[in-house]
Amino acid sequence: MDSAVSDLRHPGPDPDENLQAWQTDRTRAPIATKIVVAGGFGVGKTTLVTAVSEITPLQTEALMTQASEDTDDLTSTPDKTTTTVAMDFGRITLDDDLVLYLFGTPGQQRFWFMWDDLVRGAIGAVVLADTRRLSDCFPALDYFESCGLPYIVAVNHFDGTEEFDPADVREALTIPPHIPVLIMDARQRISVIESLLSLVGHALAATPE
Repeated sequence: MDSAVSDLRHPGPDPDENLQAWQTDRTRAPIATKIVVAGGFGVGKTTLVTAVSEITPLQTEALMTQASEDTDDLTSTPDKTTTTVAMDFGRITLDDDLVLYLFGTPGQQRFWFMWDDLVRGAIGAVVLADTRRLSDCFPALDYFESCGLPYIVAVNHFDGTEEFDPADVREALTIPPHIPVLIMDARQRISVIESLLSLVGHALAATPE
């Protein structure tokens, strides 16, 4: 899905649009939280950040070259021509004073060394999964389990693929019962917001302090 919308850049905010309350009233400091979006190569991380960001998202997309042919599996994403080489960054304001800063991680193994820095200070993570290649999200699941960061699993449903019940995905990935598992569409703003709200609720329940 990244490839399907990689050329659709978020238009960014209208200069004449109404600003958020916390941007016009300096006495109203927003609650700022950091969320990480992780998952395998081509699973839709850039698409998710682009779909929901209220600012023009920062993207570090680079054209794929022949040098990556032996490294990146394009079987499920044959039309993908770019890849994230550092991170994606976006921002969304929820409930007036709650601001979420989104950091999309690079999916390829050779960029995993950046994860420790990207995750530092985050309240939780969204692990995107593609049912055609569920094994690709295991590294992210193992990473967040090992560091104790609250996370949810969001299955990005691609057009033309079979839609599975969340319970089936939970069983296939051996996700603990207390971890939310959702079916979503990374292209749809409302679907993404619902996933982010689920993560915020789960993170608050896991670390109420």
